[in-house]
Amino acid sequence: MLSLLFFILFFAVFGKMIGFAFRATWGLLKVLLVIVFLPLILVGLVFGGLLYIAFPILIIVGIISLIANAA
Repeated sequence: MLSLLFFILFFAVFGKMIGFAFRATWGLLKVLLVIVFLPLILVGLVFGGLLYIAFPILIIVGIISLIANAA
């Protein structure tokens, strides 16, 4: 009986920890994408001659960041 209670509590505790780990990882991934990969992608598009694609993306991201900072 104690073994069953142990396993139930074990999965409850570590299940919550795994959920927290996924949320933390998702937060780190979003930060990494915004700070590192988006500028690299935009610079790559400009050097590749695709300024007509990079410029609207930059404008859209700028508008979204202004709206997010105002809220």
